[in-house]
Amino acid sequence: MPLHATTSDDLLARIRRRPADRRRILFTGATLVTMDPALGVIDRGDLLVEADTITAVGRHVPAGDVVVVDATGTIITPGFVDTHRHAWQAQLRRIMPDVDDLGGYVMSTLAGHATVYRPEDMYVGTRLAALTAIDGGITTMLDFSHNSRTREHSDAAIRALLDTGIRGVHASMGPHFGAWDRQWPGDLTRLKDTYFSSDDQLLTLRLAALATDEIAGPALAYGPELARTARDLGIGVSVDAVFGTSSSEAVLRWAGEGILGPEVTLIHATGLTPEAWKAMGETGTTVALAPTSDAQIGLETAIPAVDEALCAGIRPGLSIDVEVALAADMFTQMRTLHAIQRMRAVNAAYGTDREPSRITTHDVLDFATLQGARTNGLAGVTGSLTPGKKADLLVVQAEDLNNMPLNDPIGTVVLGADARNITAVLVGGEPRKWNGQVLDVDLPALRREVHASRDHVLAAAHPSPRS
Repeated sequence: MPLHATTSDDLLARIRRRPADRRRILFTGATLVTMDPALGVIDRGDLLVEADTITAVGRHVPAGDVVVVDATGTIITPGFVDTHRHAWQAQLRRIMPDVDDLGGYVMSTLAGHATVYRPEDMYVGTRLAALTAIDGGITTMLDFSHNSRTREHSDAAIRALLDTGIRGVHASMGPHFGAWDRQWPGDLTRLKDTYFSSDDQLLTLRLAALATDEIAGPALAYGPELARTARDLGIGVSVDAVFGTSSSEAVLRWAGEGILGPEVTLIHATGLTPEAWKAMGETGTTVALAPTSDAQIGLETAIPAVDEALCAGIRPGLSIDVEVALAADMFTQMRTLHAIQRMRAVNAAYGTDREPSRITTHDVLDFATLQGARTNGLAGVTGSLTPGKKADLLVVQAEDLNNMPLNDPIGTVVLGADARNITAVLVGGEPRKWNGQVLDVDLPALRREVHASRDHVLAAAHPSPRS
């Protein structure tokens, strides 16, 4: 893209000349969409970043010794938060774009391609997913890493998150099918001691599990034993494949066992019973919706459960899920959920005198930022432009061809913008995308690694018959 004065290479050089812990960056003149209920939207606002933290938000923030970034004509928002993505699959992107159902995905990807992954394939896929997330404005990504065949596989996935500089959540689970070392969940203790010993770092650890034993057997299904493991380690839990009657029964069982709560995230939550939703709401359990996954793969009702969540008092986070069949960006998730919910609301009221109960663009941006952070256990760290939180933020060009003129900043971000409009991304105050380009990436080398890994996986999973 053409050089833009807002994020010029000269400004980047000036920022990077200072040690990270002594940097002070002042963004001036932007429309600040803070997603903090107490701060709202600030027109022609200033935002001060000191080291890795937002320290001031408002108008006419005193400058002092800072690098000034004139952000006039831009919107600054919190970084998006992805609450659930199987990042290791990224080199298989859109390999099955018209997947018919969950069974088709499971047999092709989990029972097929996953079984031949080497640690280096885990690294390549996870790194590619994380870099793509940063390019699209996702500053926090929960990697539901359910292909941990060996300790080395887990190490490779974590190193990939570290090497990209994303705020990463490594949610570790054993594989569904094929040979593996059965080191999980015992290896979580080593992982925590090795990579997650500090509370003040970009990466955090969670335990990942499935809702029931229907797909992969009882060892991977959430219950008292895995809950105890997570509690002993002091980490949260993310539970995937939560949908339908069997998951509803499991939710009620977990509630009775006292193993639901704010530290537990249930993913999808499609087709659950009212009783299950009541239990989730009463326990403060969090929910990660996957709007395109539910609709495209056809999970249970195929309708993202946003209305059910809101009725239970739960404001959900949003997630990408599987790139083998779905889009990789948060803009698509927001727009899909916004359109589906509003369509359902109007359809339900059609022909009656009832007023449709519709969500707004503010709602879906809230889900994609602040609620996503809460869902990932990071509400005090990221998700809003609040002084004291880490400087995870996006600079979006509001006067680009597809966005001008700026009439409503939240509407522009949700319905107008895309990755090309994101001029800069900061994660913990560190520029990760600048002047429209993801930084510190040798793209030709990455491309070679991605193609080589993809080719290996496909060849190993589908070997040619001997002549």
